[in-house]
Amino acid sequence: MEEQATSTTPAANVASLNEISTPRRDLLADAWYRLTKNKGAVAGMIVIALFILVAIFADKISPHNPLQLNSGFDYLPPFWVKENAAGHAGNPNFIFGTDTLGRDVLSRTLYGARVSMVVGIFPTAIILLVGTFIGLYSGYKGGWIDNLLMRFTDVVYAFPDLLFFIIVMISLRDTVIGKMLNGLFLLFLALAIVNWVGVARIVRGQVLSLREKEFVEAARAIGASNRRIMFKHILPNSLGPIIITAATTVPGMIITEAILGYLGLGLRPSTNPQDFFLTSWGALLLDGQTAINTQPWALLFPAICVSLVVLAFTFLGDGLRDALDPRLQGTQ
Repeated sequence: MEEQATSTTPAANVASLNEISTPRRDLLADAWYRLTKNKGAVAGMIVIALFILVAIFADKISPHNPLQLNSGFDYLPPFWVKENAAGHAGNPNFIFGTDTLGRDVLSRTLYGARVSMVVGIFPTAIILLVGTFIGLYSGYKGGWIDNLLMRFTDVVYAFPDLLFFIIVMISLRDTVIGKMLNGLFLLFLALAIVNWVGVARIVRGQVLSLREKEFVEAARAIGASNRRIMFKHILPNSLGPIIITAATTVPGMIITEAILGYLGLGLRPSTNPQDFFLTSWGALLLDGQTAINTQPWALLFPAICVSLVVLAFTFLGDGLRDALDPRLQGTQ
């Protein structure tokens, strides 16, 4: 018996040493590894990074001033088109052609990326901040506080989003708030006011499932405050669904801005070439719609850009969902 115990002990020690010397991969590193294995998510990240760079350096890479009126070059098709419906041939100096006023479509499309990317990111940040705080506080406190906040959430959720955006943009468009950042500040507020409810519900559900877990009970037992338990223990364990929600919210914001711009309720027209926000893809869709018979390219290119960005964020959101799914832990 002693010989058997002696013979098995070294092997057990070696196994223990190997386990200690080979630590498990960090959860975030494991999620990143799984995300990079998703080809769709990687392609989405590349497209998003490309459009972010275009938005930042639009003034450097645009071949023309997007506000410049090129007399005699109106209704030009893309350079590869020999003749359009108006009898005009393409010009190599205007790769994507020109609009009804002779403005370069390529330059205006590049500048439009600024508005769409900012509208996608900043309102989403506000939505996550408000929704996470309300959902976290409501789910952790419970009782009448939870009932009150959730009933308020139901009221906001019941209001039609697009109708609310239209009412706000029409009512406050000519006020001081409506003129800030050429109307983008008001658009940020309108998008954030009614879109936080989905995040709040998701976070509340996560908190309800986590607040009775052993690690939370252990934190209470050692005297941790409610604030520390919420922000140091529960919130970090709820980041997965929050990150996924963020990736799926951004394309919704971009589409909403394009719809409002197409209705003429988005970015205010700018005549100052020094403005950072000169035009948006939604405004370009509106301009292209007016000349769709003679110049469909002015409508097609911004529509393609909107589709590419929305598709990229959708692929990224799907990849994040798979990478952060706890059921996939340990399968790779």
